[in-house]
Amino acid sequence: MKVGMFINTQFPEGDDVAARVPELVEQVRLARASGFASLLFPHHYLTAPLQMLQIGPMMAYLLPEAQGMTIGGNILLLPLLNPVHVAEEAATLDVLSGGNFVLGVGLGYRAGEFDAFGVSLKERAPRFAESIALMRRLWTEDKVTFQGRFYQVKDHGISLKPTRPGGPPVWVAGLVEAAVKRAARIGDAWLIANATTLGATEPLMAIYRAALAEAGRTVTEFPIARECYVGATHATALEECRAALEYKYNSYAAWGMESPTAHMSFEEMARDRFIIGDKVSVKEEIARWAEVLGVNHFVMRVQWPGLPQEKVLGSIRRLGEIFG
Repeated sequence: MKVGMFINTQFPEGDDVAARVPELVEQVRLARASGFASLLFPHHYLTAPLQMLQIGPMMAYLLPEAQGMTIGGNILLLPLLNPVHVAEEAATLDVLSGGNFVLGVGLGYRAGEFDAFGVSLKERAPRFAESIALMRRLWTEDKVTFQGRFYQVKDHGISLKPTRPGGPPVWVAGLVEAAVKRAARIGDAWLIANATTLGATEPLMAIYRAALAEAGRTVTEFPIARECYVGATHATALEECRAALEYKYNSYAAWGMESPTAHMSFEEMARDRFIIGDKVSVKEEIARWAEVLGVNHFVMRVQWPGLPQEKVLGSIRRLGEIFG
């Protein structure tokens, strides 16, 4: 069983983001020292008034603090980007990380982002699949000729081959049956997103495993992203992270993300969705999720906009003790 950190690179309006960057460094150093196996980064554009550091520069900036950890995206919005660009940057990050880069990708959902990039939301799924097919060829072949519906390469090779044979693993995120089956067909793992409940995820995992079997494929990584806060006491943990988590999920709602949590109380939203408590109860919850789903890599988001640094560090330290 592995634990990773889904780092927060988003900050409330008016916050001094430059002052928060050393805090991110401190978080990564503590996570690494606490035995965390991975460090994943979010990705969005046009998030104002929410402030957000961009994924590529931040991965490169924090990589020296995360040596030995797997780094990657949760999730890179692949349909918005040219796959040649993504393949080149992924190869560089794979080399810089010593072969410890994973390309975590998803479709995206915000119309404003797609409009700004001149990409139709209706085309995101075929763009996504075509991009992965082209990138895998660029990572493994010396010269590639590719004539797709959206992207073309004529007898060219990538600038730098990845360290890892075959290229970085591709973790495919998704919330619905079609996305889960897509992950089984073309991904190296299905990356389970933060906001799903255990009850909703269990049948999707069954679909994923069946689709893997049908495709004759096996995977070793079963990652799941969760909102997680480990407080000093179970009685106070929920209240300590409530405001920051509510801010985050209100931001999702403002962005137009379809959410079943819109009319729930915080307690209802957290139940069977977030992992919050003291070390004992969080350890029990992790074991329950692992038993029901068969997941083996928990990627925990332990900070949300506005959560004080001392609470973040305390949660990271306690989480490391659970897995240690």
